[in-house]
Amino acid sequence: MPRLLLDTHTFLWWVDDAPQLSAAVRRVIADANNVCYLSMASCWEMSIKSSLGKLKLAKPVERFVSEQLAANGFTLLNIELRHAAKVEKLPFHHRDPFDRLLIAQAMIEKLPIVSADRAFSEYSVKVLW
Repeated sequence: MPRLLLDTHTFLWWVDDAPQLSAAVRRVIADANNVCYLSMASCWEMSIKSSLGKLKLAKPVERFVSEQLAANGFTLLNIELRHAAKVEKLPFHHRDPFDRLLIAQAMIEKLPIVSADRAFSEYSVKVLW
């Protein structure tokens, strides 16, 4: 069964049915044969952005994410020590700490990452968009 890691913006755009999502990405996420993961790093990022007023959600992050994971059949990907340790060895093509952790998780778990972020392609991960 194909497995995919959703970038934070991909998750939020999917939930909002935002026009920014490409038709190809919509098909991949909607495909019941694919397992879509949301990283705890994305949950952390959403919490920080919400607390700073940079992200407006209708519900608190914990409830919002829990409900969306269940509604969409997505799986939460926990952060493990090996994920965090991998960040130490990554070149600085990308400076964002959340995205660097997502890259590390994608590399270790051998997951393509679904993202519009062009900087991800500088790493040895498959990027879908």
